[in-house]
Amino acid sequence: MIARDARAELEAVYRAALAAIDPARALGGALRVSGGRLEIAGEAVPDGARVFVLAIGKAGGALAAAAETELGARIAAGLALVPDGFERALARCELRIGAHPIPDQRGAAATREILAFAGEPGPDDVLLVLLSGGGSSLLCAPAPGLEIADVAATVSALLAGGASIDELNTVRKHLAAATGGRLARAAARAGRIEVLVISDVVGDRLDVIASGPFAADPTGFADALDVLARRDPAQRAPRSVCAHLEAGARGEREETPKPGDAAFARTRHTLIASNVTALAAARDAAAARGWRVVAAASALTGEARDAARRLVELADASSADRPLCLVAGGETVVTVTGGGRGGRSQELALAAAIEIEGRRDVAVLAAGTDGADGPTDAAGAYADGGTVARGKSAGVDAAAALADNDSHGFFSCEGGVIRTGPTGTNAADLALVLRDPGRR
Repeated sequence: MIARDARAELEAVYRAALAAIDPARALGGALRVSGGRLEIAGEAVPDGARVFVLAIGKAGGALAAAAETELGARIAAGLALVPDGFERALARCELRIGAHPIPDQRGAAATREILAFAGEPGPDDVLLVLLSGGGSSLLCAPAPGLEIADVAATVSALLAGGASIDELNTVRKHLAAATGGRLARAAARAGRIEVLVISDVVGDRLDVIASGPFAADPTGFADALDVLARRDPAQRAPRSVCAHLEAGARGEREETPKPGDAAFARTRHTLIASNVTALAAARDAAAARGWRVVAAASALTGEARDAARRLVELADASSADRPLCLVAGGETVVTVTGGGRGGRSQELALAAAIEIEGRRDVAVLAAGTDGADGPTDAAGAYADGGTVARGKSAGVDAAAALADNDSHGFFSCEGGVIRTGPTGTNAADLALVLRDPGRR
């Protein structure tokens, strides 16, 4: 098979990508204090202005901790909301924890706190928002007339139906009290709102990242109904949710704030890290190993098993007189039809393992940058031409596991699981395909 150290080399490339999107590193380029003068994204903050820190998402704890180090006593008050496993010790910001990806009552209660907190900064104050992926499930206080159980059941149905992040957040924004630009309205008293963003969304759409709590929402209730029709044909979403969206489409519910709304007049978003950042670092790390690097940023989309086939085909179609590494970033989906456990990165790796069975020249690593792939303790998985055979030796069948959406069960037995623990950041997923033409 491919060289024994292929897994170690690919994991090293993956970890180089994680280092590039480290929250403290990302924040350092946008938040600077020099000679007592504070600048946020290149714009000075008046002396004496109070700074209120609001950190939300998987990188929220790490970003809040970095802001505390940089700003110290300039922080008048702070609140951070993160998922389980992403907690950080904080000195000046209060920490709240919620569930991801299925929302819970803790997140709903914390969202109500955040809505109140956003109203505290006055005309001479700055609200510094540190936003990252995962915020959609955390900012989950439901709209009037809905219960958190309604939102949770809807999210579960959409995830099982293979909804993309854009589709999922189109619905969530119209079931929630704080996303889709509503937090900007709640912060109407603040003189200035600075939103520093680590993006987990391909294309970095501000209305999609964490469901855009401070961004104008171009979608409407009718769009949310269209998503349900496509992704929940079995109508597993509660009737209360459908009735709420239908009422909104008739104009009987208040829409999310749209572009041009006065709520965004004092709001500025600055992207501080993204999947593009991670991909650039991965390409540099691969090139440093003497490999030919092939960028395939747009290949990591759609169904995970289809993306696996596409990535292997792209690697095979790339000419090389030395080992090459195909580097792709993005986010796939999994339409769940089986009863197993897994995540989109592990499913991609399992499908790739079947695709390259018996080959000596190809290895694949697929992993999320947050360290969490689906409802498992894995970041992703590694596969090569011997993966299927190793699985058989361990008593698990790759094809059967794929059919049952049980990629985690397979790799846990076979040995290909990659575990990092929560990374404290989140910039979508990476897939690396290493092909050595000299070993076919």
